Amino acid sequence: MNIVPDTNVLVAGLLSPFGACGEIVLMVSSGEITLSFNARILAEYDEVLRRPKFNFEEEKVKALLDYIGHRGQTVATSPLANSLPDPDDETFLETTMASQAACLVTGNQNHFPAELCLGTMIYSPREFLNFYKKQKKAEKRISRRSTRTRKKPHAG
Repeated sequence: MNIVPDTNVLVAGLLSPFGACGEIVLMVSSGEITLSFNARILAEYDEVLRRPKFNFEEEKVKALLDYIGHRGQTVATSPLANSLPDPDDETFLETTMASQAACLVTGNQNHFPAELCLGTMIYSPREFLNFYKKQKKAEKRISRRSTRTRKKPHAG
């Protein structure tokens, strides 16, 4: 599954590895989900994660950013037709739309009013995890169903 996480999701995940955001960061680092990003998002991740107030280990930040850069999906975006309340968030919505990612995950859903997001799914970290688990269950049901409906070869 391909998603676009707002920077606050990565920060919260690194600060609190046992919460919903921490689970998302773990899913990213294990390759279970893929991130879509553009150059502005990667630059914001880099700038914010290196802020002294967070005191993240330089090597861990570098490893995470390298992983995202190599395993993620780089996207070319187009400007939005309408501005968001926080213009710094626009690149996240632009990237979600351009990449056709499943959703944008953010701790600031009020920054993404539904009427400006044109049907793009905007989830809180907890909502995303619930959505992801439902998708996985549906995939298992479909997989089991297709396995049962296959014809077995006739023995001789």
